[in-house]
Order: sequence, then structure tokens, then C-alpha cells
Amino acid sequence: MLSSEEKREMLEDAKSLRRKKDFRQGKAGDGKIISFDDYISFLDGVQTVFSPFKISSRRTVTRLNKL
Repeated sequence: MLSSEEKREMLEDAKSLRRKKDFRQGKAGDGKIISFDDYISFLDGVQTVFSPFKISSRRTVTRLNKL
């Protein structure tokens, strides 16, 4: 779990217009353009923060599914 300070920092970072611009341009914090593989590695590292989800053994019943 994230501490309250880490949550606050993430919310402040999300409000940053410069960070938003850099993310849209695909740049890391140091200005380097990051590759897709680097981004996937980053996401994989983020997943270690969260505990595994319990897999349901029940079938999910849905209706009116459209493609």
C-alpha cells in the first residue's frame, strides 16, 4: 500500500502540466525518450506494489454483450 505521503506526491505529480506534456511526448523525467519495452518494465515494477488479486472460480454471467 502507498503511504499518505506517497499518495499526496502522486496527486501533485498528476496535476503538473509539464509532466503531462512530457508523458504525452513519451519522455522520461530526464528528457530521454523511453521505449515501449522500458514502459512495460516500469508497469511490471509498479505491479509489485499491489497484492495479487483473488481469482474467482465462479462464472461471470453477462447479458446483451455487443461487439
